[in-house]
Order: sequence, then structure tokens, then C-alpha cells
Amino acid sequence: MNVTPAPAVRIVEVDAESDGQRIDNFIAKFLKGVPKSRIYRCLRKGEVRVNGGRVKPSSKLVAGDKVRIPPIRISQTETPTASSGLLDKLYNSIVYEDDRMLVVNKPCGLAVHGGSGISIGVIEGMRQLRPEEKNLELVHRLDRDTSGCLMISKKSSILKKLQSFLVKKDELEKHYQTIVHGRWSKRKQHVDLPLQKNTLSSGERISRVHADGKQSLTRFSVEQQNESFSLLNVQPITGRTHQIRVHCAHLGHPIVGDPKYGAEQLDQSLKPKPGRLMLHAAKLIIPPLQPGDKTTVVVADYDERFLKFIDRIA
Repeated sequence: MNVTPAPAVRIVEVDAESDGQRIDNFIAKFLKGVPKSRIYRCLRKGEVRVNGGRVKPSSKLVAGDKVRIPPIRISQTETPTASSGLLDKLYNSIVYEDDRMLVVNKPCGLAVHGGSGISIGVIEGMRQLRPEEKNLELVHRLDRDTSGCLMISKKSSILKKLQSFLVKKDELEKHYQTIVHGRWSKRKQHVDLPLQKNTLSSGERISRVHADGKQSLTRFSVEQQNESFSLLNVQPITGRTHQIRVHCAHLGHPIVGDPKYGAEQLDQSLKPKPGRLMLHAAKLIIPPLQPGDKTTVVVADYDERFLKFIDRIA
């Protein structure tokens, strides 16, 4: 097996450009080719430390922090290369780009990053597609089965700015469209149901409506509907795990094609079958990143399967 020499332990000081960045994303820049699952294992075992202490993958760094980067021997089998087909798909999925960020229309079925049995996702593919961009990072995430707008920053300062917009909830708007089973009541415009996140023994993440959960607010409006289906415009105000999917299912209108929270019998009875989760991140409204900038609106078109299903709603 072809193996590269293992580096020594490194202590890296966090600079101003990386202030506010998640530790998992920070160390990934120094461990090129190491799978995300391996990085998480290093964090769990305490091999990565910040100022001498253990940290969680989601911990945010502060300029001046001292980060211990462990020595990792990387085999060639641990550095998957994106196929030319995937790189072409990613190139054609770019719907917005400037010198600070880009937005891709993520295809349904493609994970945003590798891990948990997935060798390569959007971010690994984009880094191979754009090797000259040294600081590409996911700004947020989409479920593997959800399609649509996915932001990727090119600079750590822009990553921090965009994520601060997301935390404030009311500055950067994410608009989805979804198709649910049944006729949605037009009176259900604001759904405020707390969600509690759980991790199963298999490692699978699920959410459920629970009084002890975190506040979760979603806005809905009906675009079109018939007696069997409703096409909804959706704006999640909070960003909980599977928020839209759980809110819809809890209210008796599961999303068509949802393998986790959906109505399996209803989906199986459909001819032709949906073939995908009918949830699409359709539009982003991004406020000015710097003085003098304008608001940026990015729209991602539906794929063919989503469009065909809309035709079933008269």
C-alpha cells in the first residue's frame, strides 16, 4: 500500500481570518484528504485539543487559540478522487458565484460532505474542482435527499459573516418548496412546535415534536393544491434538524417521498412513484456582506422529477 510519511504533531495559532470558525472545518484544512469521519474520531478521542483541552466538533475558535493538530498517516485509499461525472455535475450546478462565495443547486441524493459510508460529497468535490480556492467551506447543510441552494464560502471571514446571518434567523432568508400529501389548510401559516433531536444506536439522527425540545418556527403558504397533494412555499425561521419534514409529518401532511418521516404506504401506492424526497431549497435572499453591497437573490430550478410531480397537482 502506498503510504505518505506521517507528519509530527503541530501546534497552530488561530489567526484573525479563522476567528469564529468551527474546529472540525479548521483542522480539515491541515489534514487534506483525511475523511471527515476520521477527523471526528480524532476530536472524540482528544487527539485534537484547543489550548490544551478537549473540544466538540462544533466548537468555535477564537483568534489566538492554540490548536493541536495530531499526526495522521494517510493511505492513498483514504483520499478518494471525484469522478469526472461528479465534477461535471457540480460544475453545472453552480447557480451563483463571486470572489467571496458560490451557491450550488445541490442534486437530490448527493451528500454535502463525506462520512458515514459516503466517500465524497459536495464540498470534497468542489475542492477538487477548484483546487486554487484554498478555503472552501460549507456555510450550512442540506439533507442528502433535499435538493437546492447550498452556500459555500471562499474566505473564512465570509463564512463567519454568513453564519452570523443564519444565527440571527431574520437576516438571511431560506425559502423552500415542498409537495405534501393531502390538502393543506390555508390557516396553517405559522407552525411553532418545539423539536427534540435524538441519535439512534445506529448513529442515525431523528427529530420529533416534544415539549422539552427547542423552539422551532416554520412559515407555510399554499402555492397550489388538489385533494391529494399540496405544493407549499416554506420558510424555516429556525434551523433545527429535519425541521420542515417533522413539522409537515406531525400535522398529518408528510412530504411525498420522505423515507424517514413520510407515509410509506401512500408513497408506494403512487404510480409512478415519486422517486425522490419532494423538498427543494428554492431561493436564498442574502443581505449585503459589506457596506456598499446589494442584497443578493439566488434561485435554484427544480429537477425533472420534481417538475413532473408538480404536473400532478391541478
